[in-house]
Amino acid sequence: MRLTILGGGGFRVPLVYGALLGDHAEGRVSHVTLYDEDPARLAAMARVLADLAAAAKVPDAPAVTATRDLDEALRGADFVFSAIRVGGLDGRAADERVALAEGVLGQETVGAGGVAYGLRTVPVARGIARRIARVAPGAWVINFTNPAGLVTEAMAEELGDRVIGICDSPVGLGRRIARLLGARPQDAWIDYVGLNHLGWVRGLRIGGRDELPRLLADAEALESFEEGRLFGAEWLRSLGAIPNEYLHYYYFNRETVRAYQEAAQTRGAFLRDQQRGFYAEAGRAGLPAGAALAAWDRTRAEREATYMAENREAAGAGGRDVSDLESGGYEKVALALMRAIARDERATLILNVRNGSTLSVLDAAAVIEVPCLVDANGAHPVGVEQLPLHAVGLVTAVKAVEREVLAAAASGARADAVKAFALHPLVDSVAVARRLVDGYATAHPGLAHLR
Repeated sequence: MRLTILGGGGFRVPLVYGALLGDHAEGRVSHVTLYDEDPARLAAMARVLADLAAAAKVPDAPAVTATRDLDEALRGADFVFSAIRVGGLDGRAADERVALAEGVLGQETVGAGGVAYGLRTVPVARGIARRIARVAPGAWVINFTNPAGLVTEAMAEELGDRVIGICDSPVGLGRRIARLLGARPQDAWIDYVGLNHLGWVRGLRIGGRDELPRLLADAEALESFEEGRLFGAEWLRSLGAIPNEYLHYYYFNRETVRAYQEAAQTRGAFLRDQQRGFYAEAGRAGLPAGAALAAWDRTRAEREATYMAENREAAGAGGRDVSDLESGGYEKVALALMRAIARDERATLILNVRNGSTLSVLDAAAVIEVPCLVDANGAHPVGVEQLPLHAVGLVTAVKAVEREVLAAAASGARADAVKAFALHPLVDSVAVARRLVDGYATAHPGLAHLR
């Protein structure tokens, strides 16, 4: 099988390649094509992957080629993994800065920052989807590009059910809960439902029995893992569910915005500076074997340790535990998804797919994040109980914003962009929405037409 990675110079590519190195079954990925517009990032990442293959000592490691030609990258692909970042980390840092100046959240997928990132990314994602449909019509597309649900829905306009979105947040949450309850994650059924970065674990069945009530009754256990420390036992009991960590931006918005405003630098600025250092080091001439991989390992450890640091500060949750830093996120989901489709090895995975009739409050085309049964014909959402009213309000409001982003990206109209910002639950004024549009139009050349 041939896998193409769009955004092939991206920092998390070694996670995917590392997972492929551990796959020895028949029908495995034999060739990986890295596509990126930045030649320096491509070259650095190719070095890291070569170091990974050498360290793994796998005789039949997937071959790696790199290209800046999109059609060349897509031609002959069985799977296309999309992990692009339109505007790079400079764009993310600007998204955060513009929003925080208006006193609202600028996180890359939530609030004003997510809307701005979506406005930049959707036109590019639509263009890529059209190219895939033309050059590699038989390929399956796995989307990790954020905002993942919104981008998956945009690409589905061209690709239908052949594009599937993935995210590691529900996987990590389910794994932590299962282990707290004394179960192996692979033996637990996770009742999870919502949108990307806006979902809740409402039950966790082990041997047919829902064990989540047992966890909710134990305050000490609840506050022993990351989400429990973020939200607090009392609030989790009130909800009767465990929210995705990104719901902290909604439930504790004032505290989080204040923590971000008081931070020495935003998350995007931190990652921008950190990765500049990594790519400069990994791309240096005369680098000895293994040095690029060592630099990547050091950078990744720091990246994971500082993840959502402002939220933990706002919640008084302290640093991340070793169990919170454990790998095994989206790269394993991607590999399991490819295996299930390519080999008809049926699997149950939490994925971003078109709704169909799964959630009655949304239309059939809406991309949602739910457990899916995956086989050679793709991903099929499992029937779930309907959302409680408080969750219906958030899910439908945010889906409405996503639809306005899709409309604004297509029309290029300022009024549509203002509407997308103004309708978001975390933007509290139409006047603020107008200033946000002006700020982002100034910060991003690709949005200058919105002035």
